Amino acid sequence: MARPSEPRRELQTVNTIPGRRAIRVMLVDDHPVMRVGLASVLSMSHGFDVIAQADDGLSAIDLYRQHSPDVVLLDISMERMDGIDTLRRLRGEFPAVRVLVLTSSQASEDMAMAMESGARGYLVKTVHHEALAAAIHAVHTGGTVDPPHPVTSHPAGPLSQRQTEVLGLVRQGFSNDEIASLLGISERTARAHVSAILAALGAADRAQAVALGFELGILRLSVRSPLPRR
Repeated sequence: MARPSEPRRELQTVNTIPGRRAIRVMLVDDHPVMRVGLASVLSMSHGFDVIAQADDGLSAIDLYRQHSPDVVLLDISMERMDGIDTLRRLRGEFPAVRVLVLTSSQASEDMAMAMESGARGYLVKTVHHEALAAAIHAVHTGGTVDPPHPVTSHPAGPLSQRQTEVLGLVRQGFSNDEIASLLGISERTARAHVSAILAALGAADRAQAVALGFELGILRLSVRSPLPRR
């Protein structure tokens, strides 16, 4: 009895250029509809072979060990292990891994962290399928794909503008989850900002960071009126 995967593999290679092996792609996204749509588009054209699909980071690492795909398409916002942590784990275990981030986030913080963590490119999910195909080909051949807009991650002062804003919210007693909601960023990004603030100020905890913020004049100069709790 034929395995269910056999017809899918025939479909995946129908448009492959003769003599050229299909690019083996792994999809990592916690939205089933998104994965199905991507798999359908890639398998039907451009010479791609979707060999594995994962719905979270932990599964992605296990599947990478099993299949060694050529390119990984990785979402950022996922349960259990987010895309940035997944990327770092993959890079730690497989330094040559080629990851193309495909996500809905257009936050410069996410773009910066993804590229600094070893992503070969960054695309948002509104990208046209032809541009996505071109990006996968570029990453597969050793190239990189720049984020949609420039990102900066090394501010000249002790804190970036966003970190100063986050410190002001920390001073008001907001949790990481509340900060993320107020600023329209992911909880992981908010947590990363708080960690970066502690490191930049040499603070042991959030309370000391706030105290140092006042000593250095950061909060006196920057904090706005308290935001209402949601």
